[in-house]
Amino acid sequence: MREQLGLFETKPPERCLEPGSLAGELTDFVYDGRTTVVSTTAAMAVDGREVQVPTFTNEFWTSRQRAAHSLQEVSYRACFKPQLPRFFIERLTEAGACVFDPFMGRGTTPLEAALLGRRPAGNDINPLSRVLVGPRLEPPDAASVDERLRRLDLSSSAESRGDLLAFFHPETLSEICALRDYFLEGEAAGTLDPVDRWIRMVAVNRLTGHSPGFFSVYTLPPNQAVSVEGQLKINADRKQVPPRRDVKHIIARKTKSLLLDCDAATRRTLSLGGRAPLLMVGPADHTPALEDGSVDLVVTSPPFLDVVNYSADNWLRCWFCGVEAGAVNITIAKRVDRWGDAMTRVLAELHRVVRPGGHVAFEVGEVRAGTVKLEETVIPAAASVGFEPELVLVNAQTFTKTANCWGVSNNQRGTNTNRVVVLRRG
Repeated sequence: MREQLGLFETKPPERCLEPGSLAGELTDFVYDGRTTVVSTTAAMAVDGREVQVPTFTNEFWTSRQRAAHSLQEVSYRACFKPQLPRFFIERLTEAGACVFDPFMGRGTTPLEAALLGRRPAGNDINPLSRVLVGPRLEPPDAASVDERLRRLDLSSSAESRGDLLAFFHPETLSEICALRDYFLEGEAAGTLDPVDRWIRMVAVNRLTGHSPGFFSVYTLPPNQAVSVEGQLKINADRKQVPPRRDVKHIIARKTKSLLLDCDAATRRTLSLGGRAPLLMVGPADHTPALEDGSVDLVVTSPPFLDVVNYSADNWLRCWFCGVEAGAVNITIAKRVDRWGDAMTRVLAELHRVVRPGGHVAFEVGEVRAGTVKLEETVIPAAASVGFEPELVLVNAQTFTKTANCWGVSNNQRGTNTNRVVVLRRG
């Protein structure tokens, strides 16, 4: 084990406590009258020694919903709030820096980086992720979207999915299938332009949900697609029949909502340097498109063991985009040691791409009713590949929309706590 681990057995290194350092700021941080609680996270190194890392607990960013830029209002399973990457991007990078997320999901980190004038980069093993991320880094204006929608012919489709009538009115389903045909044909021919890709992104986000703002009848929230059998049960229990929805109108309305904060200054910032964002599809432990030492900051959140079944939750979205959900090899580890092995490989790749002096903010959560704290696995794994574990930030909040929506008591099932291991490449 690297000798640097000894630095954390008694106290943080002096560099961490210098004025202006992140640890120094967290120590003095006050939110709504609450001061930071400073403690220690202990983890077992591979050689059997105990590693101690300074830990800071407070509410470091707001728990309020829709407190971020309107472009971030796209749902995805188990995504973190935009305020999380913003917190680290503002403190650990300067304008023009490269910010990367190897598990980008809906693209919260790349988009927040771009909105802050940084160069975004992202990766995800699911091609669906790039569908959701790319268009919001190059947003069209609402008038162009309206004009494209007006010209689209959704009167017929070659697709026939009668089982989806559990979710959609027959005429709505016909329009959805016609829209899907249009995108798949355009993708194959290479003719999709930014407006097309934007409309596809919005349509994916509006497929199913629990309000009239979605194409479907009442169902689970949009980040979770129930099975056909499950939806039939919901319909029976609620005595509901899928109503007719106006697909084009819903897309146009969601477009205006997403673009609400997208003024001329935002568009200039998003187009920083005129460089196309690097958005990759592949495993997080193999990102050859990124050069050695090219990343200034990583802000990411990997899958938490087997807590979330991303394939099942996204099966309908994947169908719409022509992705075989079952073929997407997402990391789902039931055992902590196997999860740790997978994360060690990811961290080794991050050590390659992060520049000396750069940072990784690796967000994990409390799982299995809080009995497993994954930071205790991340710390020794990161140190074993050459990172210096600087600190753990615990963002403790008292409310989340998800917990409230499901009728779950706060911090009982699931978690309202972000636990972020901050690493530095020496």
